[in-house]
Amino acid sequence: MDPLSDVLALLKPRSYITAGFDAAGDWALELDDLAGRIKCYAVVKGSCWLSVAGDAPVLVPENSCFVLPTGRTTVIGSAPDVEPVRASVVLDPNRSGEVVTYQGGGDVYLVGSRFEAGSPHVEMLLRDLPPLMLVETSGDRARLRWSIEMMMEEFREPRPGSALIAQQLAHMMLVQALRLYLAEPTRQDVGWFATLADPRMNAALTAMHADPGRSWTVRDLATTAGMSRSTFAERFRARAGETPIAYLARWRMMLAAERLRHGDDTIARIASSLGYESEHAFNTAFKRIMGTPPRRYARFARSNDSGAAEA
Repeated sequence: MDPLSDVLALLKPRSYITAGFDAAGDWALELDDLAGRIKCYAVVKGSCWLSVAGDAPVLVPENSCFVLPTGRTTVIGSAPDVEPVRASVVLDPNRSGEVVTYQGGGDVYLVGSRFEAGSPHVEMLLRDLPPLMLVETSGDRARLRWSIEMMMEEFREPRPGSALIAQQLAHMMLVQALRLYLAEPTRQDVGWFATLADPRMNAALTAMHADPGRSWTVRDLATTAGMSRSTFAERFRARAGETPIAYLARWRMMLAAERLRHGDDTIARIASSLGYESEHAFNTAFKRIMGTPPRRYARFARSNDSGAAEA
């Protein structure tokens, strides 16, 4: 798979609430349900303002789609100066598959979904993403627009299976929005996601993801990217916020953690498959990046999974 597909597969985003929101008048909601979650919504009528903690308010016009991936406190409303109320107080947590009408509705209409991340690595994967991703849905954005229109149809005319179809459409909407955001050539974001927008850096990432167990050197990756070693190393660090070898090591450890959590492979076999010549070297790297030795991580993770399943 490509790097974005790899990361989303590891993240395991699950559409938890897929709904419409129809509001009117002066209103503002503090989205207090974002920790460890991703929210992706499209504004299909009217406009609204988004205020992400620490950043200036942003106007989201009609025919736009926004993604909130980092869990930072966010206020959405008709204007940036309206006093917000907590969304968890106003909105029913069991509203999936429905359209919520607020203050009579009619001024602004949104459709989309909130995703639960099913991975214990959610913070590590999402922390470097931009706090707000905003893309247009009009014009030649046909695939994203199709997903939104189909979701609206499921809300307008609920039929057997509508809730499930809306959830699947929400996944398509999220991936299409991420794709379109990456296609903007002027982005100056920093992090693993930002490297996907750079064709040469993306080529190196794709190579690492395709064969994470290979003994990659910076020179190997520079050749893959069609650049000199020094230029590649400088550019990768500027875009990703870390060296290519540091990125590779972190990705290896997340793959290892997934196998320790759910697989039956021995630590020695996992270490070898990810390019480590000894179990000791792997243990050292795992503890440095994940904060705990692999055996302890496996015991704790499986114990937690077992407890969650019993509950």
